Amino acid sequence: WGEWLMATELDRVDVVTVGVGWTGGIVAAEAAKAGLQVVGLERGRERGTEDYQNIHDEYKYAIRYELMQDVSKETITFRNNPDQRALPMRQMGSFLLGENLGGAGTHWNGQTWRFLPYDFEIRSMTEEKYGEEKLMEDEGYRLQDWGITYDELEPYFDKFEKTCGISGEENPLGGERSDAYPTPPMIKTRILEMFEEASSGLGHSPIMMPSANLSEQFENPDGETIAACQYCAFCERFGCEYGAKSSPEVTVIPTARKTGNFEVRTHANVVEILTDEEDESQVSGVRYVDTRTGEEFIQPADVVVLNSYVFNNYKLLRVSDIGQQYDPETEEGSLGRSYCYQIFGGATGYFDEQFNTFMGAGALGMAFDDFNGDNFDHADLDFLHGGNISITQTGNRPIATNRIRPDTPSWGSEFKKESIESYTRTLSVSGQGATLPHKDNYLDLDEEYTDVYGVPLVQLTYNFKDQDRARHKYLAERSVEVLEEMGASEVVQNSELGDYSIVPYQSTHNTGGTIMGDDPEVSVVNNWLQHWDRDNLFVVGAGNFVHNGGYNPTATVGALAYRCAEGVIRFAEEGGRLEEE
Repeated sequence: WGEWLMATELDRVDVVTVGVGWTGGIVAAEAAKAGLQVVGLERGRERGTEDYQNIHDEYKYAIRYELMQDVSKETITFRNNPDQRALPMRQMGSFLLGENLGGAGTHWNGQTWRFLPYDFEIRSMTEEKYGEEKLMEDEGYRLQDWGITYDELEPYFDKFEKTCGISGEENPLGGERSDAYPTPPMIKTRILEMFEEASSGLGHSPIMMPSANLSEQFENPDGETIAACQYCAFCERFGCEYGAKSSPEVTVIPTARKTGNFEVRTHANVVEILTDEEDESQVSGVRYVDTRTGEEFIQPADVVVLNSYVFNNYKLLRVSDIGQQYDPETEEGSLGRSYCYQIFGGATGYFDEQFNTFMGAGALGMAFDDFNGDNFDHADLDFLHGGNISITQTGNRPIATNRIRPDTPSWGSEFKKESIESYTRTLSVSGQGATLPHKDNYLDLDEEYTDVYGVPLVQLTYNFKDQDRARHKYLAERSVEVLEEMGASEVVQNSELGDYSIVPYQSTHNTGGTIMGDDPEVSVVNNWLQHWDRDNLFVVGAGNFVHNGGYNPTATVGALAYRCAEGVIRFAEEGGRLEEE
């Protein structure tokens, strides 16, 4: 991708983070509190709560993606299989990539689930309970343990939840907790009460969804104040003008700045990680471009931490020739393997009564885990894992929300009548399902397309597999049962899962590509998120997930970030390869 011009070399710092969202903010805050000098390189612009005062503009933010990555400058190419030609994603579709200070942590909904103990030891637990044949390796599935257990990660989950002030209640089907949620659950609306009564009546265990939209004002352990949610229904795709949705801009970034040891450098797009010329087991810093002037800089650092999104963390390692690219033919190499996404098997119910569906919050919901992980018997099922089944009242906004019965015309008076009728009488229940790693799903670099700086785009090769289709159908059927029990006059089950498409929107829950583990042959980082090939390089994010669970990823990402931060501080003190305690 060409040679760079002469770059200006800057003064060395202790730690440089590539990206300043949730993970970059957490690592920066913890390292800066420990006395390390930290520079955070953010390719977007500065922003904060004061920028969100006029945010209730659905067209600008939800439809035109004001807070998202500019895909005319940086995107990915996509194909279902190697026989297809990969083409660039030219407008936001299946997922919404964040941009600017705070990253995707600004526009998230705030649903903050911990992955299950089963998730972290999925291979060993599956094999022990069902036998090796249940791993379905002859069908191309490649389950791996994560190299860390839930119990080992639990203190970091607890720390993330207290930093965010998460509002919730204990999950009887989740992992054991060392402490209660720091704030009580959100308000239980009429919609949620109906779901609770119906799912309890079916023998399930519903709880209020753990929420980063806070039920009450909270001061976190670092002294940052998070306000109480106003239930305005502008969470996902929007920043919060009240400072009531925990995001990096109201929590960890201010904490890092208060130390005096942290500098955010915006408009700084990192294009390369530099390996130390005298010691190939170390990196020496990063090269970045000022996105306004085109000027190039080298930022030397004792420790480099990749904190950007899944695709960009992978891309920087690949273009910097760090690690071995995964080859789907030989299955050698770890970089790019085990890319996973998610499925949503659900149903829509049409009711005779009206609800205040236009009100809500990003994580206002109820859910149960009776069909998540291995909480139910899989012996006679043709899939593993499952999903979290929930109803959410996030607030139906008028432009993007128009649920109508399948046989309704797409225009005309009947269309208008049905649109108005259904707007406040339609509820959806959905199972957010796991996906498992398959040898044919992976990340690579595209040989034809480049970004605005001439660096190759990431190429995504991905398709849903038979287990995904079976799991999707199973969760949809369970969702139908709940809606019928809730009293819907008509229930429409989601259509069966076909091939994966880059449109329409599904979730911003992309995982894999830089996976963690205890074997450098099949993982990129160890359980401190330290790169196997470069001792002073750490990589943290959902790319570390060895598979995707039946939950939103942010709480697990946050826990891994606190684990990583501890590793960075230990490395700064001790150096060398970090071992398990």
